[in-house]
Amino acid sequence: MKLVLIRHGESEWNRKNLFTGWTDVDLTKNGMEESKLAGLLLKEGEYDFDICYTSYLKRAIHTLNGILEQLDREWLPVFKSWKLNERHYGMLQGLNKAETALKYGEEQVKTWRRSFDVRPPALNVEDERNPRFQEQYRNERNERIPLCESLKDTIDRVVPYFDQVIKKDMEKGERVLIVAHGNSIRALVKHFENLSEKDIIEVNIPTGVPLVYEFDDAFYFVQKEYLGDLELIKLKMQKVANQGKVTETK
Repeated sequence: MKLVLIRHGESEWNRKNLFTGWTDVDLTKNGMEESKLAGLLLKEGEYDFDICYTSYLKRAIHTLNGILEQLDREWLPVFKSWKLNERHYGMLQGLNKAETALKYGEEQVKTWRRSFDVRPPALNVEDERNPRFQEQYRNERNERIPLCESLKDTIDRVVPYFDQVIKKDMEKGERVLIVAHGNSIRALVKHFENLSEKDIIEVNIPTGVPLVYEFDDAFYFVQKEYLGDLELIKLKMQKVANQGKVTETK
C-alpha cells in the first residue's frame, strides 16, 4: 500500500526566512505554483485518492486545495486536525532565522530547530499568539494546546493521530493524501523508517514535493521516492538546511 505526504508550498514566512510554527500565514505566489505542480506530478503518475488529511493552518489547506484542483478531485473528503500542525516554535515565531543565528549563534539556532527534545522559549500564557485565543482551537481543551514544542513533542501528537486515525483508513484500502508541514512530516518519516534521534536531525523536507511511501501488508516500510526533478528537490532540501545559518543574511 502507498501513502503520499506533501509539505505545503512556500509560505510568506518561508520566503522571509522567519520561524513560523503555528502562525497562520498564507502561501506566496510561488507556493501556489508549487501546489499546482505537485498536483500535476501526481496526475502524471496516475495517483488517485479517496481521502485527504491536513492541518488547521491555511498554508497546508491551500496547498491541498491547489493539488486537488489539478487532480479534479476537489470533492474528496478532507479531514483537518491540529495534530498535523507544524511544530510550535513558541517565542521564536516571527523571528528571522538567520538574524537569530547572528544574535545567539548558529549552534543555538540549530539546537532550537533541529534537536530532538529541546524546546524553544515558550510563549507567555497571556501572549496574543497563544493558540488558546485563536478561533481554530476554540473547541480544543486548553491543556492539550502547546505554547512551544520540541520535535519529540511534535512526534508525540502526530504519530498517535496517524496510528489511531489515518492508518485505519489505509488498512481499509483507502488511498490517502496528507498535506502537512516540515516537522509533522519529519515525525512520520522517523516513525515509518525507525530513524534514530540523531538521524532525523539531518532530514530536510522540501516544500511542495510529493513524497511517496510504500508499505507491505504488515505495514512495514518498503521504499520511498520523491516525485519530480531530483536536482531541484536537492536544492530545495539544501535551502531548508541553510535557513538557520548566518550567511543567509548576506
